[in-house]
Formats: sequence, C-alpha cells, structure tokens
Amino acid sequence: MSQSTQDIEWMTRALRLAARGLYTTTPNPRVGCVIVKHGQVVGEGAHLKAGEPHAEVHALQAAGDLARDATAYVTLEPCSHFGRTPPCADALVKAGVNRVVVAMQDPNPLVSGKGIERLRAQNIAVTVGVCEAQARALNPGFILRMTQQRPYVRLKVAASLDGRTALLNGVSQWITSADARKDVHHWRAQSCAIVTGIGSILKDDSALTVRDVQTSRQPLRVIVDSKLRIPLNAKVLQDGHALVAYAQGDAAKLELLQVMGVRTLHVANAQGLVDLAALMQTLAALPCNEVLIEAGATLNGAFLQTGLVDELLLYYAPKLMGSTARGMFALPEMAHMADAHPLHILDIRQFGQDIRVQAKLQP
Repeated sequence: MSQSTQDIEWMTRALRLAARGLYTTTPNPRVGCVIVKHGQVVGEGAHLKAGEPHAEVHALQAAGDLARDATAYVTLEPCSHFGRTPPCADALVKAGVNRVVVAMQDPNPLVSGKGIERLRAQNIAVTVGVCEAQARALNPGFILRMTQQRPYVRLKVAASLDGRTALLNGVSQWITSADARKDVHHWRAQSCAIVTGIGSILKDDSALTVRDVQTSRQPLRVIVDSKLRIPLNAKVLQDGHALVAYAQGDAAKLELLQVMGVRTLHVANAQGLVDLAALMQTLAALPCNEVLIEAGATLNGAFLQTGLVDELLLYYAPKLMGSTARGMFALPEMAHMADAHPLHILDIRQFGQDIRVQAKLQP
C-alpha cells in the first residue's frame, strides 16, 4: 500500500518514542503514540514499563480535548482486551479520534486484528502497515514469543581479526577496547536474559550485569551447567537474580542454591547435557523476549548447531592471535562449503579501533 509522506513522518516520530522503552518495557512490547491535529502534535507518549499506562493513554492524557477528530499514530495495534490496563482501542474511541494509523498488527494470534476491528466498528478510519518493517525491528523478541513461543536470541563474540577469542592458556581479557565493551552493555540492557556456560564462569567469574548504561532493570543471568559445578560464591549468583540450568546434580547443592534465591531448572537431553531448545522455551514462558548469549566456543557452537540463534554480534579487534588460540564456535568438521552457516550482514560499524559486525542467520 502507498504511504503518505506525512504518515511516515509522524509514525517515525512515534517509533522514536517507542525506543525510549528499549531497556524497560519487557515483557511488554515497545510502543509509541503521537496524536496529530491540523498538522500539529497535540499529544504523544510511550509505554515504558509493564503495568504502567500504555503509549496511547499517555498521548491521550497529553492531548485532552484536542484529541477529538485528531489522528493517532501508534507503532503497534491498540490492545482490545483487559490486561493489567484497560483496552487502548476503547480509550481512542472515547477520546473521539477520527483516524488511527497503525504500524503493525499485534502478533499475538489471540488478539491480532481485534483492536483494529473495534476501531472500525466505531467508524474510525484505520490505516495499517505504515513503517511496518521499522516497527517489527523494534520488537523482534515480543513477535517471536507471541508467534513461536521462543525468545529472539542474539549471540555475542569478541575476537581478534583472525577469529580467536582467547589464548591457548585461556587468557582473554581484554581482546576488544573499552568502547566496544561499552556497546555490549547496551545489548545486555535491552535483553531479558543473558546466557553463559559454566566454563566461562569458572574461567572469568563474570557478574554479567549491565554497567555503563543507565537502566532500572538487570536481566536474568542464566548459567548452562550440565553437571551443576557452579561455585556458590560465583559473582553471577550473588544477587539471587540468576537461573542455573542443569542436567544432573547434587540434591544438597540444589537446595543451597534455592536458599540463596537462585532458580534451578532441570532440562536434560539424551546425551546428559542441558537441552538448549527446552531452556529457550522455558525462558519464553517466564516471559523473556530477547536473550543475549555470552559464552565460549563450546556453547556457542551448540546453540548454532541447534538452530536457536537469530542474530550474531561479532566484535573484532585489530589483533592477530594465531592458530593455536581458541576459536569462536566449536563446530563439527565440514566437508562441503554448502555445510557452512550462511549469514546476512545487517550492519558494520566501528567502536574505537574495533569493528562490530551485526548479522542474521539465514534459514
């Protein structure tokens, strides 16, 4: 469908508002709303936190009586059901807007299209699909969780230009610069959970918290620990906001972890290892929209082989570490180029002297 320049302009403004909730709206989607009358913004707002008013409510409150006969631009279809807040479709009807422009339908199959139907039933003109690609890019995890019951998974690796993540003796701090590491914290902040392996914890004892970015929320830290080897004094466990996924383990240690406030999850596959697909389904049910993997080559390779990775964040430092250093992904030997994992490059940018390659896994 054709999109007017004005509609694109106002929806772009609504998308910028929605991005204000990048770190805080989970498990809800990031949504922005702009109300326009006679070519002027009379109200705008964003949804910032679950349980708080939705974007449309903030915008309508700001607009007051000026909302009557105005046009509302919303980045996601207005809700039509009672959740923790009343339906936004009803609020728009009550305010008397005469047109609603929607970037994308709600991906939840139980509600998709019903908000639009409710508006049209009240003789409100509705346009759908303006800046839809940008709106979808803002909420990849919410969309996947609603349609496939799994989170959107990003996998981050820091490496030398020859693809090495640590020296043979395990030393890896620091391959990349402070600028690149600060960028990683933005991805941590917008994730609902950070997943790592027990090998990384035993080697680095990382806390996996968000630093260098102002946020009121810390993601859940998830440790893949098949044999429950995690030390009770590991930094990642100290605030209790952690989950240990295991396949086999000592009952007494499980009890101690639970006393510390750490969640434990038994998900074993036939090989006696953590079932990664089942783990992702569990995280989606918590609910988690976006997951960031920060692990070593073994777990990185396992996630890649099981087809659970949606996107890669590859940070390359201008260093060469040689063939004896550790690699990025532990994968089985490939006999044909057709066996390689194809990628689609989304973005390449520089942080100091380091380069970040952002790529999607091709189906």
